[in-house]
Amino acid sequence: MKRQYKFPVLLLTAACLLATACNKKLEEKPYTVFTVDYFKTPSGLQSAVNALYSGMRWVYGPIGGVYVLNAGTDEWTYGDQVQGGGELELASYSIPSTNGHILTPWNRNYSNINLANAVIEFAPDVEMDAATKATIIAEAHFLRGLYYFLLVQQFGAVPLDLGSGELKFNQGAYQGFNRLPTDQLFVKNYQIIIDDFKHASDNLPDKRPSNAFKLSKAAAMHMLAKAYIFRAYSAAKQGSDFKSAWDIAKNLIDQQSTYGTGLLTDFGDVNKENNDYNQEILYSVERLPGNPLDNEVANIGSDFSNKANITLNLFNCNYQNNVAIPAGSGKFPCDRVIQYSRPLRQVVPTPYVYNIAFADKVNDSRYDNSFRTMWRATNTNVTGIAVGDTAYYLAPSDEAGDALIAQGKKYRVIKPSEFYLPSRPAIQMFPALTKFDDNKRAAPNDGSGRPLPVAKLSEVYLLAAEAAIGDGRPADALPLVLTIRQRAAYRPGLAAGELTNRQNRMKQKNTGTVSSPVWVDLTSADMTLDFILEERTRELAGENVRWPDLACRNKLVERVKLYNLAAAAKVESKHNLRPIPQTQLDAMNDPDKKKYQNPGY
Repeated sequence: MKRQYKFPVLLLTAACLLATACNKKLEEKPYTVFTVDYFKTPSGLQSAVNALYSGMRWVYGPIGGVYVLNAGTDEWTYGDQVQGGGELELASYSIPSTNGHILTPWNRNYSNINLANAVIEFAPDVEMDAATKATIIAEAHFLRGLYYFLLVQQFGAVPLDLGSGELKFNQGAYQGFNRLPTDQLFVKNYQIIIDDFKHASDNLPDKRPSNAFKLSKAAAMHMLAKAYIFRAYSAAKQGSDFKSAWDIAKNLIDQQSTYGTGLLTDFGDVNKENNDYNQEILYSVERLPGNPLDNEVANIGSDFSNKANITLNLFNCNYQNNVAIPAGSGKFPCDRVIQYSRPLRQVVPTPYVYNIAFADKVNDSRYDNSFRTMWRATNTNVTGIAVGDTAYYLAPSDEAGDALIAQGKKYRVIKPSEFYLPSRPAIQMFPALTKFDDNKRAAPNDGSGRPLPVAKLSEVYLLAAEAAIGDGRPADALPLVLTIRQRAAYRPGLAAGELTNRQNRMKQKNTGTVSSPVWVDLTSADMTLDFILEERTRELAGENVRWPDLACRNKLVERVKLYNLAAAAKVESKHNLRPIPQTQLDAMNDPDKKKYQNPGY
């Protein structure tokens, strides 16, 4: 992650890796020499777009990507395995400009932006099937827009001119840094992002294939609506942004048959293994099961290398050997197994997640469908507990935990008050995210070959609701929110009457306590940004959206101070942006580097 790149990085090698001609052994013949002219051929364009898809693996799945997009929020803090370095800096807001995790998206996103510029620039003159060409160009626009969108979310204003002019492909090394004036550039950034997503929305296929995450109109419309909403909270805002977001999101919701999308009946099926290509997921970053070479993991046997997707391990607790049964016996009933993954305990839910956002764990199925709270024994180390018996159970509340303990259960019952100390995890046992479970790996430590979701139809409902709220029409937000909440009431096997009761409860809120609830109907008055943010936790916990969710909505400092005690003391307004990486500043030929840095760093 800390390899230094001059700005921007040439992409010839990246594109070559995916081209058939480059698989052959290099021979000393002129026709084997690779030049930019390759991009001016049909196979070169397709290889370039393949490389753009592949580049998203740097963002979604590796440890740095997970921390940059999740840690240090109201939802996620750090676990005991984080002893220092880039992860702790991000999670606790001691972020220097030398942090390797922020350097990775900076370097990688810009190299891919440059490649997208090449595709868009050269494609019009390439002789090939017109429809295929239009799709390739639209894919390049979407992916360039997303690479830029991810950079703007993290760093604010970022250069559009990489050395050859704005949005032009650059072939040579360049030591300039076209970031000034930042306020004007920031406005242009958002307009380019929106224009790219608009082009993709108009020109991508209506539907994606049933067994692949090739881009389609639905994914582009999803990102376009989000871009309008994020701009609406920013210094670049336009008065029509919320209305524009509403129009595009509502169109996607209302025309689901056109776009081949739909909400699943069971929330538990959306992220279920072996159901990755369901109609609710609009776009995922794909990898291949059990094939580290094709997943571009350079050091076979190391799941921390390059583009490996280790998301499933990072959100995991220490089920293996932390809590002895009985206490003090030194006997542990669970071995490290593929089913439960590697217990890396790097990213940990805050009490806000399980005590506030998921206070209702009965009517709302999303907690149980998002987190593992029970582990079964995999050995016979503990007397009275056989293989397959319950070994550990994380109680939904302290009251429920006390009741089970009073019954003298043989397994260990752990109460929510034991999950977390005032500043960080206590006994290393906490609700473990299960959305990314992968049982097709060869060993528990391995990374995952599953696609990692980036855009889902359920989020479009919440974006549309938020847009309506921002546009002063909270009554239009309510039915969209209720659609998502009532879907969450479903659990397989519920009798029809019980399902109806739970769906009715999901149309309400509890104004009492968990043990003594007082239910009242949700109304348009409840449709606020804070309510939407809590609903986003319930629907999207752990799905690599939370840090930009808060930072781009100007809610980061407020909610971290309220809900993340490990970061509350240090977070401040400057942290709505990351620092410009130091290697970028060091590579410049301008001696006055400070003026290019974000305020406060």
